[in-house]
Amino acid sequence: MTAGRGRPEHTAARPSWRCRACGAPWPCSSARLRLIVEYRGNRPTLMMYLNAMMADAAADLPERPDEPARSDLAFRFLAWARSR
Repeated sequence: MTAGRGRPEHTAARPSWRCRACGAPWPCSSARLRLIVEYRGNRPTLMMYLNAMMADAAADLPERPDEPARSDLAFRFLAWARSR
């Protein structure tokens, strides 16, 4: 997928779960913003989507000492999107 002018969108590159556009752990800040806009008014569905993505990431990402623990995935995928 591209975001115009040949640039990739801020989507997850699997199995690394890094952003295709900026290389940050996905969801990167740009992906988070896009998701908030896309799911505006429907936070429960956003949380279900992110939970499914987190489960896929947990299956794809190996446990390695140099990488964050899988338990950190909940913070990475869900904490930012919880309603306040």
